[in-house]
Amino acid sequence: MDGYGNAAKPLWPLQPDMIFLNHGSYGAAPKRVLEFQNGIRDRLEAQPCQFVNVFAPAEIRRAAAATAEFLSVDPKDLVFVENTTTGINAILNALEFHEGEEILVVDHIYNAVRQTLSHVLEATGASMRVVPLGLPVKDDAQILAAIRSCMTEKTVLAIVDHVASVSGIVFPVAEIAALCRANSVPVLIDGAHAPGMLDLDISSLGVDWYVGNCHKWLCAPKGVAILWARPDRQSRLHPTVISHDFGKGFTAEFDKIGTRDQSAWLSIPEALRFHLELGGAELRKRNHAVVVAAAQALAHRFDTVTGAPAAMFGSMATVRLPDGLTPDRESADRLKTWLWESHRAEIHIMPFAGALWLRVSVQAYNDLDECLAVGPMVEQGIEHLSGRVER
Repeated sequence: MDGYGNAAKPLWPLQPDMIFLNHGSYGAAPKRVLEFQNGIRDRLEAQPCQFVNVFAPAEIRRAAAATAEFLSVDPKDLVFVENTTTGINAILNALEFHEGEEILVVDHIYNAVRQTLSHVLEATGASMRVVPLGLPVKDDAQILAAIRSCMTEKTVLAIVDHVASVSGIVFPVAEIAALCRANSVPVLIDGAHAPGMLDLDISSLGVDWYVGNCHKWLCAPKGVAILWARPDRQSRLHPTVISHDFGKGFTAEFDKIGTRDQSAWLSIPEALRFHLELGGAELRKRNHAVVVAAAQALAHRFDTVTGAPAAMFGSMATVRLPDGLTPDRESADRLKTWLWESHRAEIHIMPFAGALWLRVSVQAYNDLDECLAVGPMVEQGIEHLSGRVER
């Protein structure tokens, strides 16, 4: 497909009168994928018993096989879950932690994962050790050195983002996994943003578990993510809800959990077709090129910095905002709300490492011009909210 930007907008049901630069938060499903999902729902409701008991089990495995091929893994090692948080909950609940042990995370960790880990560790006597990386990040070597410096004989697990939500940075997970293996530390990768954003070959990464959303950059309907586990890590791994097929094996347990709408899972093959027809690897390269150009131009405009060099971003990038607002959650939310209410611009703002950061997300329907258009809007918003101009 040649047409991106405005030419691609009609493929999505997004409101036409807005600048939507926040695909990274919840994704956005294209019209044809939603229509495909509706067709599956119609079949479910037309004969629920036949659909749930006869049709769905085989179709779930076929959908898993298509997804596994796209991610370069064996289908028997891949299951679907509702979202990345659900998958990480399942993995952490399968592990045992003991007094004095440490779970290594980087300060870019997603808050839901941080909270899950806090809950799991609460009564164990184990603790979370946070690697203080901050922003901006210079290169992969800085990340590896920071992780290495915090790893000790007490480290029993490392949880690492593939693409960090707070910073947009693509972490060198294969190199991190090699470092961890050398120290006998298993690795769980939070790949919430990676499927559809990166050229992803999970089997080559050398990790123990990998979880990633399909509703973000693969543009599947909400409610579908993948959980991949190395074969020797599957025997104690169970879904967060135990159901009829408990004890029947990894895929059987995750595929059948009571009565639920399986249409999002079964729409994955259509989402994959859509992604590939949009360009696949070429789309991913194009999105990267646009977001890097946007981030560099905005940083120049603001006289600030990007969160990392261009090569460390995928389809999201971060830019430090000019001074003027307190770098906290309240200011970030006020500015984000102001941008929406004043300019119909949806873009993520977050406090991190002592500053406010703008996170730009680029999908096929975005172009460079609309990314750059938010620059003066942000400056105006900071002026208004800091009280430097009258409302």
